[in-house]
Amino acid sequence: MRIVNKVLLLLVLAGCATTPAHLPSTDPAGPATMQNGAGGMDMNDIAEQYVRLVLAVGEHDDGYVDAFYGPSAWREEVKKATPALPDIHTQADLLISRLSAMPAPAEELVRLRRDYLQRQLEALVARVDMLSGRKMTFDEESKALYDAVAPNLTERYLQSFVDQLERELPGKGTLTERYASYRKQFAIPSAKLDAVFQAAIAECRARTKRHIDLPEGESFTVEYVKDKSWSGYNWYQGNYKSLIQVNTDLPIFIDRAIDLACHEGYPGHHVYNVLLEKHLVDDRGWVEFSVYPLYSPQSLIAEGSANYGIDVAFPAEERVRYEKETLFPLAGIDSSDAERYYRIQKLVTTLNYAHNEAARDYLDGKVSGPQAVDDLTRLGVMEPDRAAQRLRFIDQYRSYVINYNLGKDLVKDHIEAVSGGGRDRALVWAEFEKLLSSPRLPSGLAKKNKAPS
Repeated sequence: MRIVNKVLLLLVLAGCATTPAHLPSTDPAGPATMQNGAGGMDMNDIAEQYVRLVLAVGEHDDGYVDAFYGPSAWREEVKKATPALPDIHTQADLLISRLSAMPAPAEELVRLRRDYLQRQLEALVARVDMLSGRKMTFDEESKALYDAVAPNLTERYLQSFVDQLERELPGKGTLTERYASYRKQFAIPSAKLDAVFQAAIAECRARTKRHIDLPEGESFTVEYVKDKSWSGYNWYQGNYKSLIQVNTDLPIFIDRAIDLACHEGYPGHHVYNVLLEKHLVDDRGWVEFSVYPLYSPQSLIAEGSANYGIDVAFPAEERVRYEKETLFPLAGIDSSDAERYYRIQKLVTTLNYAHNEAARDYLDGKVSGPQAVDDLTRLGVMEPDRAAQRLRFIDQYRSYVINYNLGKDLVKDHIEAVSGGGRDRALVWAEFEKLLSSPRLPSGLAKKNKAPS
């Protein structure tokens, strides 16, 4: 059976599929992108085999392929003859070796492409190892899959921010109870949720289009769903279209409208995928960007840029002013305490790294599920039902949690470093667009991880 599987794998990977109209068969960027590696393979050959391997892993790992809009024939071929995990591992190792043997391309973007392919393949191998039974610590896993390791923060460090919140919200009961009670007044009534969310989307899109030239026809639709471990999700469809789902299991607060509209839409996931499709798939014919493996370094860039994109589109004072003038009235919420609310929310955001610590301890077997929920409640200041939902997310996605907070910090540091400190907003937008349109890796954004400021 192993021999048969290997033969099928080679047939699938070597097969010639029809390339759709929007995928050029040759690279218009010229011979610089067609560097040959060992065995005479060029980078486009390796890219196609990479896509097929990602699709093959997806047949073993439901949810691994987050998006695919490449040739449908490739997916059908993989479905008909799905290689076994050991054979996927062997072929990925071979591609990694061939990439390593290639001479350094002259063009920076092509060098980034080669490095991206190699690191994405290494993450694929790590995921195959996990599916085959390999156990890794939280930090080993995040390094292998996402090319980054979150800082280890002590309880004392996190408690210092909890203490600041205590001073902002004095009174009886636990801090989590007081925070939940205070926050109730900022919940969006369900009947007004879509109107508020659509207004937030429109403003996020308008602000993004002032700085980023989006291709004609790009758009997304919004669905409201239940019984999910996440609060929002972008399902990229290709052809510049997305489906965005918003989870309504728990109350959605006024600040989440802009957060979700930016993170999932403009200038977040939707824009990121649109720009990759436009600049790398359509313009250059780099087929590797027609597939998105969720458990890979690409996710840290995607989540980090989506979270940082909120701040790019809405600097703090502008955000509060816009929400007071537009979203609060739409939701029927009193805006008189808005400044204090966002001051408190900023402190709560500093506790996002508590999610990493709870996940690390839980997945490394140091604490039980109930203890992890308690840690999220106590140090993350999360209501028990939200903490339980977060544990469901950790069970499903494991070390993926680092991509939101560490990812944002790495992207923020990178953008500010290349834009002179982030003071010139036009330059920030320009560098942000450049990041979204290129095959950057997390390890290429910062040389070391640091505790959040």
